[in-house]
Amino acid sequence: MTLGDDDAGGGELELETIRGRNWPSVTQFSVFLENRVGQLLEVYRSFHGTKVKIVGLTISDSADCSILRLILSHPEQGREILTLNKHAFAENELLLIELPSGPQSLSDLCMALLQAEINIFYSYPLLVHPRGRPAVAVHIDNVEQARVTLHNMGFELLCEADLA
Repeated sequence: MTLGDDDAGGGELELETIRGRNWPSVTQFSVFLENRVGQLLEVYRSFHGTKVKIVGLTISDSADCSILRLILSHPEQGREILTLNKHAFAENELLLIELPSGPQSLSDLCMALLQAEINIFYSYPLLVHPRGRPAVAVHIDNVEQARVTLHNMGFELLCEADLA
């Protein structure tokens, strides 16, 4: 997207919109559940018979409630389904990182992020391997810097199109 002349000398100013950003990321849905029997199954059943598949998940549990974190194959439709079924949820962006083969792949990933001083808030594996290799979802504090760092270290980042 180009917006007119910049103040410095008549050149064009290039801006990316939030939806038009240039790094791969995926939407994670954090679904809030009461700690009652059947709550998890109710969320799973919401997607039954649709093209939306759960490709990654983790559950954070406490005495009163749980947070079900989901990565979905079709996030736009998933958002509609969660809303229609009255599931309380929040969204945020994660990086999906394909792990290279070898025994040190996860430690290499952590070392790359540590060297770039990028904090990992949490991480979990995907249930599917979109390109035949293991992948992890990572919630971090600096997505743009992580993208550059990981690309320079030879890691492959996945995007939502890889999950469909």
